Amino acid sequence: MIGRIKGIVIEKQAPDCLIDVQGVGYEVLVSLNTFFGIPGAGEAVTLHTHFVVREDVQQLYGFISLSERTLFRHLIKVNGVGPKMALAILSGMSADDFALCVHNNDIATLVKLPGVGKKTAERLLIEMRDKMGDIDTTEAGVAKASRGSQPDIAAEAESALIALGYKPADAAKIISRVADENVSDAGELIRLALKSMGS
Repeated sequence: MIGRIKGIVIEKQAPDCLIDVQGVGYEVLVSLNTFFGIPGAGEAVTLHTHFVVREDVQQLYGFISLSERTLFRHLIKVNGVGPKMALAILSGMSADDFALCVHNNDIATLVKLPGVGKKTAERLLIEMRDKMGDIDTTEAGVAKASRGSQPDIAAEAESALIALGYKPADAAKIISRVADENVSDAGELIRLALKSMGS
């Protein structure tokens, strides 16, 4: 099991990051919350990881905070939720937001996430209720977007939504609908876009 990696960012394009660890390049799949907390190419980063091994694939998932990795590990144990859906959930909301959904039995917010239907949302609320105590959602290491670091916030937000499974035309439409001069980072723009869906 690879539980943690520390290295230099070679390149990043949601949801993939390539991290150089002493000459070995690790391809790491990350949530959008983690993606926007990872520095640019050439800078050092430390990620908590979860290694998934199946017959046909081996994938390494990376998280900027332990709370996000803990939540990911709980999510993939829920019947019908695999790593891909767990990553989509963590891309659409923070651990804090998810904890709030569980606490409030908020199915409506969960079903706005790509791939999450009503039955899956209900199962998430039931199965995750007893597990949220394991997750420290106030952890200091929770990803924060670096404001103003990207020249074209809207384009980055659009490609992140496309990586989540939205059609390019839909992603562009959603981003243009919530784009605001006061939004200074792509992470916040994506959160606004996801919250606007279904409203």
